[in-house]
Amino acid sequence: MTHTLQRSLLPTYARQDVTFVEGDGAWLVTDSGTRYLDLFAGIAVVGLGHRHPAPLAAAHAQLDRLWHVSNLYSTEPMEALASRLSERFGGARAFFCNSGAEANE
Repeated sequence: MTHTLQRSLLPTYARQDVTFVEGDGAWLVTDSGTRYLDLFAGIAVVGLGHRHPAPLAAAHAQLDRLWHVSNLYSTEPMEALASRLSERFGGARAFFCNSGAEANE
């Protein structure tokens, strides 16, 4: 990590002195070409590994149609997932939010 970047970021986390530029499966590659086994998986957001074909294809398909819409509006994928969750959990209603903080509120 460059000193400029360290001065530009709040010191919220004790970041390691490494900058990752690529991921493939369970492996990360740094800007200097060193490979590391990704034991944290983006703190659970990349549990299938980096560039796994299934979520990659789904993301590309969605990005080809629509990138982002505020939670103030509906989208077909949102409605489909809410319906699947409701069916699975006895008619429960889904709340999609932007962060864990909103989820906890």
